[in-house]
Amino acid sequence: MHFTFKETKEEIFAVHRVSKHVSPHLHHAFEIVCVTEGTLELGVGQELYHMEKGDIGLVFSDIIHHYQVFSTGINKAVYILIPPSVTGIFAEKIQGCAPACPMIRSKQLTPDVYHAIEAIMQLKEGEPMILQAYVQIILARCMNHLHLVEKSCVESDDLIYQTVSYVSGNFRKQFSLEDMARDLGVSKYVLSRIFSKTFHCNFNQYLNEARLSYASTRLENTSDTILDICFDSGFESQRTFNRRFKERYKITPSEYRKK
Repeated sequence: MHFTFKETKEEIFAVHRVSKHVSPHLHHAFEIVCVTEGTLELGVGQELYHMEKGDIGLVFSDIIHHYQVFSTGINKAVYILIPPSVTGIFAEKIQGCAPACPMIRSKQLTPDVYHAIEAIMQLKEGEPMILQAYVQIILARCMNHLHLVEKSCVESDDLIYQTVSYVSGNFRKQFSLEDMARDLGVSKYVLSRIFSKTFHCNFNQYLNEARLSYASTRLENTSDTILDICFDSGFESQRTFNRRFKERYKITPSEYRKK
């Protein structure tokens, strides 16, 4: 589901789904993840944090992170993406700082945190201010358990970080490997080696994965037309979008939405 604040056009996405591997990425939104079944690995920086049922992860704005699933059986979690401007008095900290450890164990949390998460998942589109109130409850209860540090302490100036950051910030636009290399001030051959050795794919595959991940999220959580989602995700034509989408998910975008 998603909620739009009409005054700002900003959206909150909230989804309860089966956990899956998600490659390193970043976004401006503040992310809350709560494990409901099984386990989940939250990766931030060089660390991988093991999360179990009831544990909550908090990923601040513009921090590279990824998810992995190692355990068998059912693994599910709630994922909530929130624009920093919706976080009220916590916005400055969320944009300028980061937790030294982004995870809070279930035994440290009070029941009202879980009640607020459950309430968010049951809200309707026309209740954005109520949703914002629940977000404030979650943050008020969780922030006391976090040791905040300067964002630079968990960021990195290395080329891998710059690569992820560049793609995450520009995948909805049209650009080439040569454009990216020029903007980052490196050789395109250096970038090619990073994609092949670090991400185990080439530039086009990595870029398409970012676009398809964004598109699938919008198919799941919005009623936007497939054509709008196609162009908004950075694809030049619906034909290319449909082909790439079917290669990745084995079904068409319309079939994906129905499922």
